Amino acid sequence: MSKAPKADQASDPLVPLFQSIGLTKAKALEAIKAPKSAAILKDIIESHKDVVTGLDEKRATLVANLAVQLSKTSAVGSDEQDYVLKAIVDSRLKTVDQVTAALKYFETSKLPIEEADFNRACGVGFTISPEELYTQVESYVSTNNISGWASLGPVISALKNSPELRWANPLEVKTAVEKVFLDKFGPKETAKPKAKEPKAKKEEAAPAAVPPRKSVFEEGFLGNLHKPGENPQIHPHLREAHLKATGGQVWTRFPPEPNGYLHIGHSKAIFVNFGYAAHYGGKTYLRYDDTNPEKEEARYFESILEMVRWLGFEPWKITYSSDYFTELYDLAVELIRRDKAYVCHCTQEEIKIDRGEKRGQPRACVHRNRPIEESLKEFENMKDGKYKPKEANLRMKQDLNDPNPQMWDLTAYRVLETPHHRTGDKWKIYPTYDFTHCLVDSMENISHSLCTTEFIASRQSYDWLCDALEVYKPRQSEYGRLSLEGSIMSKRKILALVEEGYVSGWDDPRLYTLIALRRRGIPPGAIISFISTLGVSTAPSTIEIARFEQSVRQYLEGSAPRLLMVMKPLKVIIENLPEDYCLMVEKPLHPKVPELGTSTIPFTRTIYIEADDFRTEDSPDYFRLAPGKTVGLFQAPHPITCTSYKTDPATGQVTELICKLENEGPAKKPKAYIQWVAEHPASGSPVRIDETRIFHPLFKSERVPSDFRSDIAPNSLEVVKTAIIEVGFWSLAKRALTDARSDAKKRTEKAAKENFTTETAKANDSPQATSEQLVGNECVRFQGLRVGYFALDKDSRIAALEEGSEATGRTQGDYIVLNRIVSLKEDAGKS
Repeated sequence: MSKAPKADQASDPLVPLFQSIGLTKAKALEAIKAPKSAAILKDIIESHKDVVTGLDEKRATLVANLAVQLSKTSAVGSDEQDYVLKAIVDSRLKTVDQVTAALKYFETSKLPIEEADFNRACGVGFTISPEELYTQVESYVSTNNISGWASLGPVISALKNSPELRWANPLEVKTAVEKVFLDKFGPKETAKPKAKEPKAKKEEAAPAAVPPRKSVFEEGFLGNLHKPGENPQIHPHLREAHLKATGGQVWTRFPPEPNGYLHIGHSKAIFVNFGYAAHYGGKTYLRYDDTNPEKEEARYFESILEMVRWLGFEPWKITYSSDYFTELYDLAVELIRRDKAYVCHCTQEEIKIDRGEKRGQPRACVHRNRPIEESLKEFENMKDGKYKPKEANLRMKQDLNDPNPQMWDLTAYRVLETPHHRTGDKWKIYPTYDFTHCLVDSMENISHSLCTTEFIASRQSYDWLCDALEVYKPRQSEYGRLSLEGSIMSKRKILALVEEGYVSGWDDPRLYTLIALRRRGIPPGAIISFISTLGVSTAPSTIEIARFEQSVRQYLEGSAPRLLMVMKPLKVIIENLPEDYCLMVEKPLHPKVPELGTSTIPFTRTIYIEADDFRTEDSPDYFRLAPGKTVGLFQAPHPITCTSYKTDPATGQVTELICKLENEGPAKKPKAYIQWVAEHPASGSPVRIDETRIFHPLFKSERVPSDFRSDIAPNSLEVVKTAIIEVGFWSLAKRALTDARSDAKKRTEKAAKENFTTETAKANDSPQATSEQLVGNECVRFQGLRVGYFALDKDSRIAALEEGSEATGRTQGDYIVLNRIVSLKEDAGKS
């Protein structure tokens, strides 16, 4: 048997001293290798024991870095050193770059100092919102005439080092640059081999530069929209009053009905309305169209606000159609007085016949020409509750000769007996969408009423009603709606799936409601990026689910940290290692994004590999593990070779491999690397996952038939109960949730200052914007190396991840559930 590598048995007393401040053993061992900085670190700890003992790993690492930097300079006095140390401990200085800047600052400045000046020089308290970051990147790209994806690397580098963004999160800068490039230049294409071209003659001019692609808000449907004030009015003073109220800004609204949960199609409406206004420095209302109390529930109101904010947008104001019930009633009375509306007592069947729904041509209702005073009295009777539902309706007197059915005397008000969630029993009559929508748009001074193309026919009645009442008339413009093949968006059908037990709820990750996509772990930025890539036009977008998932994959590729993960573990004993062998390996969480940090994992005699990574019989086209074959282990120090294996006598199934660590002689590079997780109870390795849920298409067909129940696919939910992951999961998960809570708090506080406030929401009986809305278990996302992308499910119960918890690993009663967000792309080289 070959000699086993010696496990670290360092007995230097500095190791436990350095660990006392929060350094891992691996980092403590690294710190003692440089005697000069180790002596400084020892002095710091002994002189400030009460301050530095028990720090988290991140701050402890910064203290160690401070010692390294102090070992290279004598220009910073002891008082100034103490000031920098205090700034690290109280988390004002959070990065190595900030510590470097602080020491550089004190090379020319001595205490006492102007704290604000120090903060500016070191980036203390620097914050920038995603919107502000996007704007700065967009400005840089435009100013410097950047013309395509070839400039991506230089632009990221230049912006990271710019004075304005020096202290911005490098990963956020990279993400913002990629989003701006995507908006301006379209998806990045794979480079094609260049064909040989004849050598250009000297006199030939260089080809003209390709102009940069415009933002999605500046081209196509959105680029051709009118400018504020260009929408025609029946009277000039209406335009003047509108522009005075808005200051010439773009004002839009997102007006959902609170009778169900939003789906992915609504994400496009949110993106169009909020994004278009934000692009031009305007404002957007979140307006609940709550005119049907029979179908509205509090949970829908709350979820709608939560989904708007989750997607990254903040309403300027939250309003309700019911805010305007009194004004709408008064306008209905005025419409009657102008002989533009009448009270109808026809049955629903008679109204359908009059509207030509069975003959193809309308005819006048028998009540159409009743005297104005009579309709006024009857409308008051409706308001006073003297009629039951369907016994009386207020109908608009439009144009029965017009070919558009939306001009055939639409209903403006109907009687309903259900109490309203905000107004209670005050009203017995409620306005319809056709009456409410345009008038509330008018009252809120909407400059661009953006909706989907099924409302094209309604534009004529929209304009007619505003002009009939001589009020400001917004311009309605229609774009194509978004849907996904192989899914259903109908609230009625989804409700049936829920109630009949085909899915677990509206947030079942097999659905395409926004709460389901969120629970599955899909990042909101991936949805916005997907919609932006599609563009906005008048054509409907029916997209394959595979295309949507590929977009999510591309988004996660550069942002999700990576952990070693094994779904179906196969035990491996490395025979030439001693029983107590343990080497702590520090590995990057992403090979191309160092900003994501590292994790430290054990490598021991007993490890687990994926069962599919071993075959009992080898073949020339197979590169993973087999008897006598050698493979590499990701991030491990040496490859392993299989020497033998054990099987279950009853089933013949392989239960254990015996392998040898190839740690002697010249190392031959393996042809393949496989993932692994070590068994090391002392460090909590492996982390065992109670349930890993893998979601397959809910329906068999790409175009789900009307009889959707017959198309439900069997086995659309797969649950694996054997998965294990590396111990780096704990620090990653805790950091992800801590950062999410911090970001959510800052964003909510900013929204309260700039837009609606919590106090206003309470006074208006509105759902309140809270930081909790933006934080859930799904914030914990990672790539299981060579397995897929995963997120923590809301069913998980993990004490260590609760806010304020001091637990560092699994505790009794914990239950860990992961959802697979999307699979990895198929690897053509994998056999």
